[in-house]
Amino acid sequence: MKTITQNKKARHDYFIEETFEAGLQLFGSEIKSIRLGKVNLNDSYVTFKNGEAFVINMHISKYDHSNRFNHDERRTRKLLLHKREIIKLSSKQQVQGYSVIPLQLYIKSGLAKLEIGLAKGKKAYDKRQDLKEKDDQRRLEKIMKRNR
Repeated sequence: MKTITQNKKARHDYFIEETFEAGLQLFGSEIKSIRLGKVNLNDSYVTFKNGEAFVINMHISKYDHSNRFNHDERRTRKLLLHKREIIKLSSKQQVQGYSVIPLQLYIKSGLAKLEIGLAKGKKAYDKRQDLKEKDDQRRLEKIMKRNR
C-alpha cells in the first residue's frame, strides 16, 4: 500500500468516528496523475445522489503527457462502495448531522483507493484541547528521551 496524499486538516477539524475504503471511477489520465502524486484532497467532500456516492471538489492535476482529451481537474468522481455502506453513510449524514469527508488516497494492489470518514465537526474548544494534549505528549516524550 502506497499512500499518495492525506487530508491532515480533516483530523484537526473533525472527530472521525468510522472509516471506509472506497474505490474510485477514474479516467486513464487521472490514475497516471495520481501515481505521480498530483492530487489534493483539501476542501473535498462526499455527497449521495440516487443511491450512489460521489466525491466533490477533489483536485487531480492534468497529466502532462496526455493528449487533448485530458480530464477536468475538479470533476465529480463516483465512489465505489457496497450498497449497505452507502445507505449507512447517507442516512447518518442526513439525520444526525455528520459529514463524510476523504481522509487519504492510496494505491492498493494497483488500484486507487480513497479512505473516507464519517465525521462530526469539532468546536473551537475541542481543537484547543487536542492541541494541548499533543503538546503535553511531546513534552513527556522529550523528558523520557532525556532521562534514558
